[in-house]
Formats: sequence, C-alpha cells, structure tokens
Amino acid sequence: MLFDAPTWAAIAAGDVTVAFRRWRRPTVREGGTLTTSHGVLAIDSLRPIEPDDISETDVRRAGATSRDALLDRLGRAGQLYRIEFHLAGPDPRAELRERADLTANDVAELSRRLDRLDAAGTHGPWTTEVLALIAQRPGVRAVDLADGLGRERAAFKTDVRKLKALGLTESLEVGYRLSPRGRAWLARG
Repeated sequence: MLFDAPTWAAIAAGDVTVAFRRWRRPTVREGGTLTTSHGVLAIDSLRPIEPDDISETDVRRAGATSRDALLDRLGRAGQLYRIEFHLAGPDPRAELRERADLTANDVAELSRRLDRLDAAGTHGPWTTEVLALIAQRPGVRAVDLADGLGRERAAFKTDVRKLKALGLTESLEVGYRLSPRGRAWLARG
C-alpha cells in the first residue's frame, strides 16, 4: 500500500488508521504485517465493501477530504477493500542496513542466503551482478537498470526487494542505492 509523505506523518501520529484500495486480489491479509521504509504496518482488518458503505468517520480516518475525493483517487477497476491498520514499529531493515561491520557469522549467513537466491533465480546467478549495478548506478530508475540486464522490470524489482530484506540495498525516491551493509559486502571481494 502506497502512501504519500503527509499521510505517513498522519499514520505516525495515529490519525490515519484506515485505507481503501481497489484490488483484483488483496496484497495484504488480515493479521499480517506490511514492512515499509516508514515502518511496519499491522493489518487489523480487511474486508470488501461497497462505495456507499464508506462512512464519514472512515473518510477522516483515511485522511481524505470527502468520500467523492477518496473514490475518485481509487478509480473503478477492482473490488473495493477497507483496510484497518496501525503502525506496529520501525522498519527493521533500517538498523540492519547500517550494520557495515560484517562478522564472520554475518558473511557466512549472507553467503548462504545469496547463494540460495542465485540458485532459485530463473536467469542464473544474479545477486552480485545486481548489487554491482546498483553500486555503479545509484538513483537510476528500476526500468533502466532492468533493461541494462535484459530483464523485465517487475521481476527485477522483486529481486531488489529480496536484497533489501537482507539489508543490502535501500530504495530512493527514484531508484536504489547500496546500504552501508551492501557496500561492505561488495568491498569484501
């Protein structure tokens, strides 16, 4: 679920606790969490609804100015869902990204996990290649990075999210960059 900067500030303050999305299939599940660069959202409830079921209280809890404005922003494609959530804590990847002093255990664990990602990939070993590319071209759009490797953008972005989960990359407003941990990993040779 994407939110703009003012909405994230309202989420952090506890003022925005409801979102509405149109999906063919929900991308979150009740009882689950969603890790974002702004923190971890706990999904308290998820249910399909009709537009007329959106209350004025829900409009305010979603940070919208009116039901019409909210619905206009969502468009008409897909089932409408009401998601209730709360901020459960900070992004755990943020601390991990800063850990650049790699211990022998860190190196062994990262090697094991990256080897697994490489083995599971459909296009051969890719992790070191993608990390090196991001190091060479920080802030470059994902589509341009993917094109440079002859890859499809969506699959490329999925792979970068896997590296991000290991604390090796971080997302920028446009593109990515290596985290201190990612730079330390590449520098070790």
